[in-house]
Amino acid sequence: MSESNFSRRKFLANAAAIGAVGAIGVNVLASCAEKKKAIELNLPPLLATAPDGPPIKAGVIGCGGRGSGAAIDFLNAGPNLIIHALGDLLQDRIDECRTKLKNEKNVEVPDENIFVGFDAFEKVLNSGVDVVILATPPHFRPQHFEAAVQARKHVFMEKPVAVDPVGVRSVMASSKKAESLGLKVVTGTQRRHQLDYIEVFKQIKSGIIGEITSANCYWNQSQLWFRKPQADWSEMEYMIRDWVNWLWLSGDHIVEQHVHNIDVITWFTGTHPTKAVGFGSRQRRPTGDQYDNFSVDFVYDNGMHMHSMCRQINGCTNNVSEFIMGTKGSTNCQNKIFDPTGKEIFSYQYPLDDNGQPMRNVKVSPYVQEHIDWVTCIRQNIPINEAEQTAISNMVAIMGRVSAYTGKEVTWDEMMNSDLRLGPSTYVLGPVGIVNTAQVAVPGEASES
Repeated sequence: MSESNFSRRKFLANAAAIGAVGAIGVNVLASCAEKKKAIELNLPPLLATAPDGPPIKAGVIGCGGRGSGAAIDFLNAGPNLIIHALGDLLQDRIDECRTKLKNEKNVEVPDENIFVGFDAFEKVLNSGVDVVILATPPHFRPQHFEAAVQARKHVFMEKPVAVDPVGVRSVMASSKKAESLGLKVVTGTQRRHQLDYIEVFKQIKSGIIGEITSANCYWNQSQLWFRKPQADWSEMEYMIRDWVNWLWLSGDHIVEQHVHNIDVITWFTGTHPTKAVGFGSRQRRPTGDQYDNFSVDFVYDNGMHMHSMCRQINGCTNNVSEFIMGTKGSTNCQNKIFDPTGKEIFSYQYPLDDNGQPMRNVKVSPYVQEHIDWVTCIRQNIPINEAEQTAISNMVAIMGRVSAYTGKEVTWDEMMNSDLRLGPSTYVLGPVGIVNTAQVAVPGEASES
């Protein structure tokens, strides 16, 4: 796995100017050893709020729930931050975002900076913004990221970063270009910016559980939202409004949602599996062409296995978590580490509430923390580029999906060389020819590769 998202030399050069809290920022890290350790582990700055500086004007591309939420998180990250432009395919999504910004932050985006249509992303990039937030359905992420890098804009983009191998490779290529241009890129894998996960990660890297021997990750939850077709919607508009249920738009939920948990394992292990055998099915999903459950056995070069499980079905046992076993112990990755007998040997110390009781969550929301880290790196010129590491986790999820769809063993090399591209080649708000012809994959018969 690439470890190039933070440059040691540049980070050290900036550390002297920023100071201990500015450089590392996990509470107050006084020791040089701790600062050196954080640098070596590629940890972000982790301040409680981003430092002040010249105004940063952001454009939001994709103004649904995810984009609107990211816009608020960006504004909450620190001082002198501006939402300058909004772009979306659908006017009502922009209207809802503008209302949210007005009601929650008293922010108004002027009419001349509002853009609607499939080309809205280009207009946002050309509107005078300094940074962009990419939050459309994931199918469009590679195209939008490439355009943002070409326009030399710093980028926050939601996960997943692609839905197919062609898209993943595009993101990897754009990531390299962004790095060469000194652009700061943060993705929506907020667990990498969450203090409890980070403290456990430090302990694992110090060798507290020895060599990692196996891993498990889960995202089992109830059914997600869905939309039924409306008479005044075209086929394209319907699918985009129902995007979490369509393969070409979301990548299926193993890619769109479960990538969070898979990413924790690739982060903690520092590598990725090289093959997968999985299965899944569609039991109760009411729209779209996706599965609603997956179970995948991932295998690494050293023989280690990771079991991945995800499900979106009502009335079942839920579980969103990760687990790693080592030769000297185990961890739930989020806040606890155990010895081989199951005795707790590390527990993250959460901040206390007003009554002196431990809080259940970290003090700063990881959804805001990732924007704090992004803005801090922009203002302090600290290198950060998470695109490639997220693309790697993204490809792992795609490898699992393809195996489950086909019933075949699928390798990393096959995925990295695959010419699979999902979705139409042109985008129009009209008939697309997908809804009435889409087929749910049948293992042993499907040929997605």
